[in-house]
Order: sequence, then C-alpha cells, then structure tokens
Amino acid sequence: MKLDLNEQDRSTLNRWVKSRAIDEKQTLRARIVLMTADRIASQEIMDTLKISAPTLNLWRRRFVECGIDGLKKGKTRPSRVPPLPVEKVQEVLTLTLTGKPTHATHWSCRTMAEQVGISRMAVHRIWREHQLKPHRVKGFKVSNDPQFEEKLRDVVGLYLDPPEKAIVFSVDEKSQIQALDRTQPGLPIKPGKNGTMTHDYKRHGTTTLFAALNVHEGTVIGECLPKHRNDEFLKFLKLLDRRTDKNLAVHLIVDNYATHKHPNVKAWLDKHPRFQMHFTPTSASWVNLVERFFRDITEERIRRGVLRSVDELKQAIMQYLDHRNLHPKPYQWTATPDAILTKVAKAKEMLRTLH
Repeated sequence: MKLDLNEQDRSTLNRWVKSRAIDEKQTLRARIVLMTADRIASQEIMDTLKISAPTLNLWRRRFVECGIDGLKKGKTRPSRVPPLPVEKVQEVLTLTLTGKPTHATHWSCRTMAEQVGISRMAVHRIWREHQLKPHRVKGFKVSNDPQFEEKLRDVVGLYLDPPEKAIVFSVDEKSQIQALDRTQPGLPIKPGKNGTMTHDYKRHGTTTLFAALNVHEGTVIGECLPKHRNDEFLKFLKLLDRRTDKNLAVHLIVDNYATHKHPNVKAWLDKHPRFQMHFTPTSASWVNLVERFFRDITEERIRRGVLRSVDELKQAIMQYLDHRNLHPKPYQWTATPDAILTKVAKAKEMLRTLH
C-alpha cells in the first residue's frame, strides 16, 4: 500500500514519535504511517513494530479515510446498555435534592437504586454528572450578632490595614489538650505500608495553651497553663506586656469567652491603656486567625503524638513554637469585609427561604 504525506503531516507525525507527552498508541500509529510512506515492506513494518497485519491495515485505512486526525484515537463502540430515560434521571435528581429515605438521613447509591429501580452505578453516574454528593455534609453557623458588621470591619481592618506603631495579636486559648500515650507501640512506615498507631490510648492529664499570634509577622507567643480562668488569662496578658516593646500599642483580637470580659481583666486593661481589646462577632471564630494556628499545631504535633505526661506535652508544644518562630510565616487574610458581608447576607436569605 502506498501513502503520500505532505510536509505538514510528516512534520506532525515525526513530532509525535519524538514527544514523551504523546500516548504510546498514538506514537505507534504515527510510526505505521511514516514507515508505510517511506515504502518499507509490510512484513518488515510488522516485525519492527511487533504488530499484526489487521492492526497495520486498520491504521493505514484510517489515515486514508480521516487523515491525521483519524490517528488520534480509536473509534468507540456504541454502548450495549441503552441510555436511561430522561424521566428516570429527573426522578433521581428530584429525590436527591428534595427527599430522603424513610430509614436514613441521606441517600446512598444503593438505597437510591432500590427506590428508583436502576443500578447503583447508574445512580453514581447521575450524581457525578450533576456534582451531587449526598454522603457529604459541611458544617456552618451564621452569626446573629447585632453588631456583626461593626466587629467584622474592626477585626478585618486590623488584618488588612494595621495601625502604625502597634502590634496586632490574634489571641485565644486551646483548652483541654490531652497528653495521650498509646497502649501499644506503633509500627514504622515502610514502602507500600503506612505507619500504624493503636486506636486506644492512655490519658495522662491536660493543659491549656494560651497563644498570641502576631498576625503580621507570623510569630507566636505561647504559654501552657493548667486552667483557662481569668487568673490564667491575666497571667498571659502580663507575659505579653513583658515580651512587647513598651512604646508600641498592643491590639488583641479575642472571642467573646467570658474570661476575656471578666472585671479583673477590665481592671488590668484600664491600668495598661496601650492594650486594646477587639472582639470577634459571636459564632464567628473563623474571623480569629489564631484558630488557623491551632489547626496546624494539632495536625503537625499533637494529634499523632505519643506523650506520657503533661510535662512531655508542654515540652512538645513549646518546641513546636520555638521551631515555628525561627522561620515565621504569617497567614494572609484576603477577604474584604464587603465580600464577607455579601456572603453572610446570601446565607441568611437562603435560611429564610428554607424556613
């Protein structure tokens, strides 16, 4: 069989052969056409490329019929399974979005398949095509604080446009951190095998981490104390007073925990006017950046730790802080107050519509 290639097609096929990004099957088809166009005998092509005569003839004909585009992929056979009726697809979508099974809180592929009378894989395909995931749910809480906007603009303003000659700290307590020891030693990680850890554990006491995140430098001042009453919070404020430049104002972003508003705390703040408290809206802990730090220390140091005493736990926490402060990296707040308020208003409107 004779094939004639123009310069453009020959250049494209040669590029396919040399490229590592091209699929092996497509590269093989390009070699078949190139060798045929170079008048190489069919038997020699089959021996060199280790292909059969039907394969050789198939891609020669495909090139003659469809040109170079015909080599990019094979022809797909029609499915033996007839497509689902539109009414059946709509039934699945309607039940998914507006109903639930009588014996459960949400649909699964199997329960939906039994309800509608189709296969579970058909249900899976419908959900995938319409980006529906009934098995997953996200938590949320819309703040009903009457001063939400005022507090939000105050706190976010400190993140995006901090005052001069001042330090901004995001402050909170991570309470009831447990010193947990495992009942059996775990096995180390190996190629092809995860490390192991027993599901049960021994409790050896708790501590509370008071943390002040410098939102613009990324450093953290922390102290572990046995409880989280106003006495401990005052002790931590005094630590911040000693560890910061006396010529700078100190802005503290805190939540609405009663300890932060205790009369003893207010009395201390009156005597130290360079300290100013900024309260986040109620039910809006996500506004406080130190919560992001708490997530990191939990994932990276506490959750999988083996700690045989409270002292070991405290030591592990302080070592983590020391290491972090050697190479601090601040969290970047990007959302503007207006963007947040728009989302909150939309969420409240949806809640009113549903209820």
